[in-house]
Amino acid sequence: MTTTFLILTVALIILGWGFYRARPLGQLGILAWLQSVALMTPWLLFFGLFAFNIYLNLAGVLVLNLGSIAVYIYLGNRLRALEPNRPSASVISNISKTQADSSSRVSNSTEDPQLSEADRVKVTPAAVPLRPTQPPEVPTISADDLQAIQTIFGIDTFFTTESIPYQDGAIFKGNLRGDIEATHARLTANLHEKVGDRYRLFLVKGADERPVVVTLPSTNDPPITTFPQWILATLLAVITGATCLESAGLLQNFDLFADLHRVGETLPVGIGIILTLVAHELGHRVLARRYGIRLSPPFFIPTLQIGSFGSIVRFESLLPNRNVLFDIAVAGPTAGGLVAFTMVIIGLLLSHQGSLFQVPSEVFQGSILVGTLARVILGDVLQESLVDVHPLVIIGWIGLVITAINLMPAGQLDGGRVVQAIYGRKIAGRTTVATLLVLGLASLVNSLALYWAILILFLQRDLERPALNELSEPDDARAVLGLLVLFLMAAILLPLTPGLAGRLGIGG
Repeated sequence: MTTTFLILTVALIILGWGFYRARPLGQLGILAWLQSVALMTPWLLFFGLFAFNIYLNLAGVLVLNLGSIAVYIYLGNRLRALEPNRPSASVISNISKTQADSSSRVSNSTEDPQLSEADRVKVTPAAVPLRPTQPPEVPTISADDLQAIQTIFGIDTFFTTESIPYQDGAIFKGNLRGDIEATHARLTANLHEKVGDRYRLFLVKGADERPVVVTLPSTNDPPITTFPQWILATLLAVITGATCLESAGLLQNFDLFADLHRVGETLPVGIGIILTLVAHELGHRVLARRYGIRLSPPFFIPTLQIGSFGSIVRFESLLPNRNVLFDIAVAGPTAGGLVAFTMVIIGLLLSHQGSLFQVPSEVFQGSILVGTLARVILGDVLQESLVDVHPLVIIGWIGLVITAINLMPAGQLDGGRVVQAIYGRKIAGRTTVATLLVLGLASLVNSLALYWAILILFLQRDLERPALNELSEPDDARAVLGLLVLFLMAAILLPLTPGLAGRLGIGG
């Protein structure tokens, strides 16, 4: 009961703080705040009624959520109607390969202020720009190319006020005119007509929160996978296959590496884990192929505890907009999660006395989602000390965990890319830091969390490079889907409290 009231209190404090921050922004701020209220209301009602021993059934929860989604979309439409051209993506912090000399600048205005530190942007995955020693000679765009690029702008697209030669590209400040997507498409077409395929055009938000155009040579495009990297990816895939089989053996209380002749016993469970990984990767690649985006091979991360943490996949193409980033990022967890979720459901339905695995009932307290599903399907069996479950339950649960850890909102994980696509780079950077802090605290009681935190810190903490059109926001449907997958991530990884587990009758 105390935990429930604490959750409600924290949620109300967050809403109050959000209203305090939104009120100075006027109607736009209040509408945006009301969107967050709409999404939180079903769960506030659920926990509030729960605190008074009033329980909502599944139908009631679904009705509340559908109603909140409808209100969220309605408020989003009101926001767009009030300010259709509002660019709300975060400022890009990374647009070229190295830092430039701020003194290399030409202005269309009578003033010639120095280029601010925040304007030194580059398109690389680095989240924290480095400050290398200034080289003796800084590459710069040719005068002919700069003059040609300046002619692509117009009063009805992007009215430039300053043009800044920046390394081997240029930054253009000014006023955005017309629809964001149409303007970006028109400017890109004009650029290709003037200079061919030698430059890329990025529409981003500058340090002053105003739209800017950045043009960079195509030589700055993401690199393709090298032959040694392909060898590494292949080696990691083989090792991951071995660790998946080893994990299957450990689940059956034997060490495969010590008893290789028992490999046949590990195949059903091991292949089930691998199937989830394959579905996850196929989800990414089907959407990437649909958008014409090249992906690197998956660099799987093996672990003995659950077989694999998933994989690292790089974009080898520039993304056209944040919608594409969201769709490709969410497709993998959706595909892998659906396969794993189906396994859990079928496994619970097939579970009976004498099933292959016998686990303590307290195990089901380790996940809000799986514990709740088990209680609904298995019923009072969970009140016994030991529960016999079908192997698909274990396989699916491991698949859900792999899916959930990849949905953590950090860096270039799928969850980090989802947050970046919906909320922009600034929020994505903050959630990355918060995720690492949470994992650091969780590592005090779980070594798996420490392992994953170290991997994120060294391999995945940097944000994804900006899209060509970084200003257009994903629509409300994508925003709702993003919040849903992040919620499911939490429901998979967070355990039931002892009090709630007792109320549900989970545990002997």
